[in-house]
Amino acid sequence: MISLLRRSLTARTVFATMVLSGLALVTLGGFLSYSLANSFYQNRLEQVLDETERAVSSVQNTIAAASLTDETALQTLINSVVPSLEISGGSGTRQVALLRSPGQPQLQLFQSPISRDLELNSIPDKLRTAVRDSTGILTYTPIQLVRDGQLVPGITVGAPLSIPLAGNFELYLVFDLAQEQASLTLVQNALAIAGLILIVLFSGVSYYVTRRIVRPVELAAQAAENLAQGKLDERLSEKGHDVIASWAKSFNRMANNLQGQITQLDSLSRMQRRFVSDVSHELRTPLTTIKLAGEVIFGNREKLEPALSRSAELMQNQIERFEKLLADLLEISRYDAGAVTPDMELQDLNAVVGAAIASIEPLAQSMNTQIEVVLPGSSVEAEFDASRIERLLRNLLSNAVEHGEGKPIRVEVAQNANAVAVCVTDSGVGMSKQQLERVFDRFWRADPSRKRSVGGTGLGLAISKEDATLHRGWLQVWSRPQRGSSFRLTLPKRKSSVIANSPLPLPPRAMEL
Repeated sequence: MISLLRRSLTARTVFATMVLSGLALVTLGGFLSYSLANSFYQNRLEQVLDETERAVSSVQNTIAAASLTDETALQTLINSVVPSLEISGGSGTRQVALLRSPGQPQLQLFQSPISRDLELNSIPDKLRTAVRDSTGILTYTPIQLVRDGQLVPGITVGAPLSIPLAGNFELYLVFDLAQEQASLTLVQNALAIAGLILIVLFSGVSYYVTRRIVRPVELAAQAAENLAQGKLDERLSEKGHDVIASWAKSFNRMANNLQGQITQLDSLSRMQRRFVSDVSHELRTPLTTIKLAGEVIFGNREKLEPALSRSAELMQNQIERFEKLLADLLEISRYDAGAVTPDMELQDLNAVVGAAIASIEPLAQSMNTQIEVVLPGSSVEAEFDASRIERLLRNLLSNAVEHGEGKPIRVEVAQNANAVAVCVTDSGVGMSKQQLERVFDRFWRADPSRKRSVGGTGLGLAISKEDATLHRGWLQVWSRPQRGSSFRLTLPKRKSSVIANSPLPLPPRAMEL
């Protein structure tokens, strides 16, 4: 239920409508129920007081008009007058009790008449005290009566009564409000049923109205999601002239413009990639000729004049750099075209790291840079393309030597259950935060004015990033100015594995000190 409310605007709206309408109807129903109950009670109370007043007056007048000479005549009169005040069935039940006030003389033959089924606890002591203290004013109190094993409301009304020969008495009439209670219950049940029906109707109306409003929003959200997934032909239906229709028209115009721009950019990108690829291929033939000619000249440089010999050496270096640049351009163009397929085999990462270090060792020695290697005690096996990963590591090591300022370089290898990792760390010039954001950009150099010891093409790290992505791995970097840089390569052990975390920390623990 909670998940549905979180995901569905319609469900939240209908639920809120049900809750709010339920609270409103409960409040209104409670107010109406209270008003009806109070109205029933007040109307019945007026009738009860009016009936009691007439009954007391009738008894008082009857006793006053009678000529009472002894207790027997008094008892006979009372037994004929008081029970006549009882009512059974009909619109309500009325019971009667004539009780002697405390402190009056006890008559030998006179008995106070009381209705047969009347329980004296329906005449509270507080009411009797109030009746005795009153000066002929009717006194009443609400009570609870037991009828057929159920409690029903009632009213007890009392009045003082003076009887010749007998003294002061109290006349009580007990009225049953069961009929009023039944009427009130019937009305309350009707209100409850009507309230439930209204809640259902409100919920249905809310659902209908919400769907009419939310459905276009859902369609627009789905259309936006499809656009985000590359389905540029997605459009909304433009019906009517309301705000939803205006929204659909604006969305469609935006989608048309977006499709046009993306198509244009994609066309330009394809043209650019094709141009780079075509130029790279076309340059290979003249480059081969130039390289052969350059090698001939470079091989006979000792026969040339010193200036021409130096020019031959420079030309040979630039030809080699140009050949490397052309190879990198072809490689990056293959990545752009999605034509690269790795040759995945189970390999020992330690051996690949060793091969990369061995190829870069002459450069490190020329820069007086020591390479420290930390390998685990056992082999680190994973599925990867050994040639591409070795090239990636050579590039990382070359950059570390180039920017390490002659300080030791640390290469660490580790593994966990799902991944293997290599971390190459130097303690050189490092990079700023702005430089880190562009470190994998093509043809970007952190310091263009810095003299390079090796002829880089500016594509090494970009190709390395593509190689890591091709293996469904990570190539991450940490760097601080004047503290050094650390590149971490993390690869899944199996090509179907998913990397959850890297076996090596970044930055390395030694760099955190």
